[in-house]
Amino acid sequence: MARNKYPEQTIEKILNVAQKLFLEKGFDQTTIQDIVDGLEGMTRGAVYHHFKSKDEIMEALINRMFLEHNPFDELRNRSDLNGLQKLKLAVTLNQSNQEGIRISEQALPLLQNPRILAGMIESNRRNLSPLWLELMQEGIADGSIQTAYAKELSELLPLLEIWLMPTVYPASPEEMIHKFIFISDMLTKMGLPLFDEEMVSSTIQQQLHRLAEK
Repeated sequence: MARNKYPEQTIEKILNVAQKLFLEKGFDQTTIQDIVDGLEGMTRGAVYHHFKSKDEIMEALINRMFLEHNPFDELRNRSDLNGLQKLKLAVTLNQSNQEGIRISEQALPLLQNPRILAGMIESNRRNLSPLWLELMQEGIADGSIQTAYAKELSELLPLLEIWLMPTVYPASPEEMIHKFIFISDMLTKMGLPLFDEEMVSSTIQQQLHRLAEK
């Protein structure tokens, strides 16, 4: 077999086709053969050379979506914002990434895909928590944040995203509203007033809209 001189391009093609299929058909309804059929002559063996399973493809997609739409990169050099303002804007930018949200939702139910859940938690621990911590420390230095729990909060925030997923922790729209209010109150008491009333209201409306679409 001829050696692939451009493995990165091959991986990108696989991920592009898989992303399209996951969004159109859903994760559970998409097979590896569906992905192979969409790759214009690429063999099943070529796909398995790069990814051992469909779950592994989904993990790579989630990581790629974060790297492509990483809100922290856009904020790191903003000299017109203090640390707290950067954190608030990071939340807003992340919520506006609708395609990323849909991809993450297709990875569900996470409880039936524990490998994806474990991969998501590990990716958050390795990539996301340090970025939260960096901006929190900036906010502590400029006085916009007063907390003694920066490291703990940087590790907790990505886990709260999983807690808010209704397919992991089932919740009615009313219960989801209560969860957001709880998170806002808890973070404020911990010295991180991340959600003001406008952000809580906006987040609730977005979540209710997504629930209504299902």
